[in-house]
Amino acid sequence: SACASAGQLGLMSLYDTLFSQCDISASQFLVTSYDFTDESRRAHLEYSLEQIIEHGMVPIINENDAVSGNQGYTKENVFSDNDALASIVASQMGAEVLLLLTDVDGLYDRPPSEPGAAIIPEYYRDVEDVSFRIGDKSAQGRGGMKAKVDSAMRALDVGVKAVVVASGHNLSVVRDVFSSKSTGTIFMDRPPTPTAAEMAVSCASSSAAQAEAARSEARKLQTLTSEERSAVMQAVAQALRDNAAEIMHANALDLAAVKTNKVEAALVQRLKMTEAKIETLAAGIEQLAAMDEPIGKVLGRTELADGLNLTKVTVPIGVLLVVFESRPDSLPQIASLSLRSGNGLLLKGGREAEHSNAALHRIVVDAVHTASGGRVGRGIIGLVTSRNEVTELLQLDSLIDLVIPRGGKGLVHHVKQNTRIPVLSHADGICHLYIDSEADGAKAISIAVDSKTDYPAACNATETILLHEATMDSCAESVLRALRQASVKLKAGPRAIELGLLTAADAADSMAIEYGDLTCLVEVVSDMDAAITHIHEHGSSHTECIVTENPDTAEYFQQRVDAACVFHNASTRFADGFRFGLGAEVGISTGRIHARGPVGVDGLLSTKWVLKSRDGDTAAAFSGAEPTRVFTHKTLPTDA
Repeated sequence: SACASAGQLGLMSLYDTLFSQCDISASQFLVTSYDFTDESRRAHLEYSLEQIIEHGMVPIINENDAVSGNQGYTKENVFSDNDALASIVASQMGAEVLLLLTDVDGLYDRPPSEPGAAIIPEYYRDVEDVSFRIGDKSAQGRGGMKAKVDSAMRALDVGVKAVVVASGHNLSVVRDVFSSKSTGTIFMDRPPTPTAAEMAVSCASSSAAQAEAARSEARKLQTLTSEERSAVMQAVAQALRDNAAEIMHANALDLAAVKTNKVEAALVQRLKMTEAKIETLAAGIEQLAAMDEPIGKVLGRTELADGLNLTKVTVPIGVLLVVFESRPDSLPQIASLSLRSGNGLLLKGGREAEHSNAALHRIVVDAVHTASGGRVGRGIIGLVTSRNEVTELLQLDSLIDLVIPRGGKGLVHHVKQNTRIPVLSHADGICHLYIDSEADGAKAISIAVDSKTDYPAACNATETILLHEATMDSCAESVLRALRQASVKLKAGPRAIELGLLTAADAADSMAIEYGDLTCLVEVVSDMDAAITHIHEHGSSHTECIVTENPDTAEYFQQRVDAACVFHNASTRFADGFRFGLGAEVGISTGRIHARGPVGVDGLLSTKWVLKSRDGDTAAAFSGAEPTRVFTHKTLPTDA
């Protein structure tokens, strides 16, 4: 058993090599029976697996042989081989299908080495006329076919709908099984009847139905007048206030679950709802409702010829898919922006907020349906609850027009790698605060403390403070002292250590970390150009700030820095849709196409060209040797 600890290293090295060729990261979980019999350990394992999968990584789960010693394998000791372990994991993760790989093509009616052996393509345990005989176990592993059959039965017992036993020598076995190609042996409780087959709608068709409903209801939403849509949003805001107790109760269930799993404090902070947050949400929605009508706004008018006028107007994008993590307050924010912009919406929140998201979704869609007099159905905003549904939705490029992942780098990478739908996103929130040689010390302290501590888990919180070397003789020590007094843990860059501002014990692991808590990197730079170079090399193009009393220096910085938001003498925490007067934001984009920075209603709109002819114009009239019509291409006022 002790040798297993060395063997695991080689095994994971192989997995890492194989998955890296597909640009996929693998992770390792070594478990023992106690990880399933102890409730707190079981819950934490489930949470950890969910997080790894949410971030697009593949968890490799194996028994910790070096610890368990391969002893005591009885029914009471949970599992005795990887087949049994697989059925337990499938049950715990709510899997619909379990695939067990073996060295033969499936379950045979007799040992496959015997003459006349035939594979059993379907095994329904409620049907008694299926019989088989298993031969001796192969020399490989501890299981064998009996272990796989036992695992299949156990998986069916705990709710897995189907188990497939197939050959691992078939390199396309996974693709074959999940494309419904007859492969190996499928184990089910009973044969599916036509009625059951109709009711067991595939995940893909269910996802498509949600997307189609969102588009259909969005078109109904767009028929409402501006005043009617504004009234719908006012009703949503009031519904949040009226149902605050229900929201808080649901959120308490989520908080209790994550505390049991002992997750990091930053996640708990993002997850927690408060009455103040609910009121802020309601106020933001009311601010959106009071905005000028965004749909049909004239962006430009051109006279192409006498009596032939072209107008460019704003229109909704169509159907949005927003995948977000941890923060349930994102749901009503995103929903309100989608309603104001006339878009259909599909939402997938993190599992850790499932109770909060369910309550908020019901409150919002009920308010929309009631306030619209039933003209807009609840399908205008769909709530996706399964990872499998998200995978299917990402393939629906004919039904979904834009995907917005709000979360960590892993989530954003996973979405981009698995869809052809345009993606609007930011990967990290590595924001910098540069304190110039001509900075006002009091302002530098106030802005630094606010940028880091106002909400450390937010993507617009400052993660790195760059100090001009001249500040070593002025405000540098005062800024660091104020941060420490605010409970900020300081990490040091190489020059900060070299100049004695911090010690080697404080050395940062990297110059590009989004801490998401009360930790901040401090580095010293020789001048502003060095600061800009550092920002471009280690930043994420999110939000950057300069503190200086020299307006020319500030102007230079704001022109040179390539980021979605660049501030002068203002906290990075101002990079927010509500604070920008957008009412709310669907996310912050660090890309350079379509929308950048906090994305409000304007970022969820596209355009349409409207051409009106007085005389029934034809293209032929403007061409040929003797055209009868002449282009004027005259710009017209947009308010005409």
